[in-house]
Amino acid sequence: MLHSTSSVSLPHQKPCSSSATAVAATALSFASTSNSSPQLPHSHCTFPLSFPTYMIWGSNTSLGKTLISTGLSSSFLLSPLTTKKPHKFVYLKPIQTGFPSDSDSHFVFSKLSSLASHRSSPLSLFASNSVLNSSLSAASSLFGDDSKTKDRNFGIYNLNFREENRFVKDGVNVVSELVCETLYAWKEAVSPHLAAEKENGVVEDSLVLETLEKCLRKEEDIKEAEMDVFCVVETAGGVASPGPSGTLQCDLYRPFRLPGVLMGDGRLGGISGTISAYESLKLRGYDIVAVVLEDHGLVNEVPLLSYLRNRVPVIVLPPVPKDMSNDLVDWFGDSDEAFNSLKEIMISAFSERILRLNDMAKKAGNTFWWPFTQHKLVPEEAVTVIDSRCGENFAIYKGQDNQFITQQFDGCASWWTQGPDATLQIELAREMGYTAARYGHVMFPENVYEPALECAELLLEGVGKGWASRTYYSDNGSTAIEIALKMAFRKFSFDNGLLSDFPNNNRTDKSVQLKVLALKGSYHGDTLGAMEAQAPSSYTGFLQQPWYTGRGLFLDPPTVSLSNNKWNLSLPEGMHCKNMIKKGMSFSTRDKIFDKSRDKSDLTGVYSSYISQKLLQYPGLKESIHVGALIIEPVIQGAGGMLMIDPLFQRVLVSECRSRNIPVIFDEVFTGFWRLGTESAAELLGCLPDIACFAKLMTGGVIPLAATLATDAVFDSFLGESKLKALLHGHSYTAHAMGCSAAAKSIKWLKDPQTNHNIISGQRLLRELWNAELVQQISSHPSVERVIALGTVFALELKAEGHNVGYASLYACSLLQKLREDGVHTRPLGNVIYLMCGPFTSPEICTSLLIKLHKRLEEFA
Repeated sequence: MLHSTSSVSLPHQKPCSSSATAVAATALSFASTSNSSPQLPHSHCTFPLSFPTYMIWGSNTSLGKTLISTGLSSSFLLSPLTTKKPHKFVYLKPIQTGFPSDSDSHFVFSKLSSLASHRSSPLSLFASNSVLNSSLSAASSLFGDDSKTKDRNFGIYNLNFREENRFVKDGVNVVSELVCETLYAWKEAVSPHLAAEKENGVVEDSLVLETLEKCLRKEEDIKEAEMDVFCVVETAGGVASPGPSGTLQCDLYRPFRLPGVLMGDGRLGGISGTISAYESLKLRGYDIVAVVLEDHGLVNEVPLLSYLRNRVPVIVLPPVPKDMSNDLVDWFGDSDEAFNSLKEIMISAFSERILRLNDMAKKAGNTFWWPFTQHKLVPEEAVTVIDSRCGENFAIYKGQDNQFITQQFDGCASWWTQGPDATLQIELAREMGYTAARYGHVMFPENVYEPALECAELLLEGVGKGWASRTYYSDNGSTAIEIALKMAFRKFSFDNGLLSDFPNNNRTDKSVQLKVLALKGSYHGDTLGAMEAQAPSSYTGFLQQPWYTGRGLFLDPPTVSLSNNKWNLSLPEGMHCKNMIKKGMSFSTRDKIFDKSRDKSDLTGVYSSYISQKLLQYPGLKESIHVGALIIEPVIQGAGGMLMIDPLFQRVLVSECRSRNIPVIFDEVFTGFWRLGTESAAELLGCLPDIACFAKLMTGGVIPLAATLATDAVFDSFLGESKLKALLHGHSYTAHAMGCSAAAKSIKWLKDPQTNHNIISGQRLLRELWNAELVQQISSHPSVERVIALGTVFALELKAEGHNVGYASLYACSLLQKLREDGVHTRPLGNVIYLMCGPFTSPEICTSLLIKLHKRLEEFA
């Protein structure tokens, strides 16, 4: 016997299309919304993976997404239970227009209620439909008058409308549940961005995501032992229909990256639209487990299956009756097999995903050989399982107790490569996809193609402006350094007559040895030649590189750092002068450190004398050993411990080398492309190189590519009649088109104030990203030895002694683990901790990072 009850209640309610009568009303209250500020990415997005959750997409509007949702709910709730646990189906509609006359959540609620009433099998079901927030117009339409909202003419209101139905057949004790929720609703039946604008009810992207997240996390309270849960999130309109702020929905929901089902188009022209929608989703990293079509007699599924290479199933639904009076009960009955099949595909795909995610950490430990990692110190539970990336955030899978995805800010910029926000990430994916389709890979020598040419021109007009005339491509920063060394040594040899014995050949001759002038603490890469150009360190010892000899003269540089709220200059022991005046050893602001007026200070003479004395170790061209190149990381040494070198010292060093005809190499693999707040660190330093190396941020960090820039004079030293005089160095993927196109796009976006809101227009500078007050507080913390904050880099050294000091130190590990719990993913350099953002990162996000760090420092102390 069937018992059915239904209820709804609202003050001053005007009857809506529901057949239900009265239940729970709620007060209408103002929920602030404003779209006057730029859209910020939602950085939380923690949601459960303890049950299947899918997005329902449409290749266009009005194709039947809600039919899919209803059919899935029927299959999940009205089919005979296979377990003793009740089922719960959650239907979420984040964005609804045309409310209340059109309400997709009400359709699912009422239609499932109707289907339940027609089922002959035993059944116990509780169904509810809620609308959480709406515009004033939608609320007034629902109430039938404006008595509750007459004093308001803008904004979104907490509506909290709710209706319920209960069905009990034959006394079944296991009660299943349907939960339907609309998150935001507008009255006008138009695109959400138009409805929101017209009704003065624009909602920021972050608020939509936050509300969706709360709805998903509510289900965490449902223990797996109590209910089997299935959830769908249905979008509005097509894949690229704008949300209420104007952001395309395929971009709006990207932080969640929920797997999806695509409602395709079975009509004439529908093949093209369906493929376009599918490609738009794949371009953004979504997984589509099935495509569903309504049968219009055109057999669109055949070419779609062919295009999808049978990797994605295509499910065909029977034609939907055109008679508006048809209650679709028979249609859903005829569609049972299709929806049951779709449900099983979705559940199976979810199970496979969870199984893979749960196994990844263990398999990684048994399969990978990670770089810079002592595997004995990495237990399985310490392995970070990264499901995806969206802009600056990792999506991290946690599977200990309740399985869930959470966000972690990439606080080490993925080894200093990463810069794009979510928008540029999509642009780079599109650009690289186009380039791969157009070129694949083509060889470079004696050829030209647009991406390589455009990238070279941008480099010479940007980081190479005013000095460089040639671009030499390679595959990564370390090899860019190898090339730079070859260039510099040739230039030195050419200028100083060392090539006279080699007019027509390239024979091996050990009578001349060329060394580099470099700084202690430097790091230029892990290839053998690059390692020879850096001072002895943890990276060059016998355990790592038994061939290492250190082919250089390595100077101990003066450093600058912030400590106890004061910028201080620290000189190496060999540089102290008995009569030296202490003036100029501290600075009230960081900018004073870069002031060119310091060139006239007493320190200039001290630095010059120190450098000259060191160079006397190789006194003249009559000797067989020469300093043939200077190589420095301008301003900040990265892997050496985030050390800020006194810019005045590096300027004097460059000047001394210039006077001796020693070519100057700037290693800007780390410092280039706004990493330190300017496009090139040479701008901060106030002097120019002969050769410079770039990589990492050059492509936005999405694909390896490097470039070594050089002057005409360097290039000319390789000219001659013999091929043996050319620069005989290269890689199979030199100037590969995808890397060049990504670099060109990234370079342009980084420096354009229209796309990078951190650029100070007309000044070629990034605005300050790190909160000065917090930086000062951290510099005064009793656990902190020193701090640097410049551009996108913030670093601190923890006070430590003995084995807790240096690259091998594990002193910072507990602190970093706490930061990861706070949603900040970072990796130390021994007892040096750094936070690195991207050139697009907002100061507000950087402030939140510093707040979390400061809080954990308090606990650490």
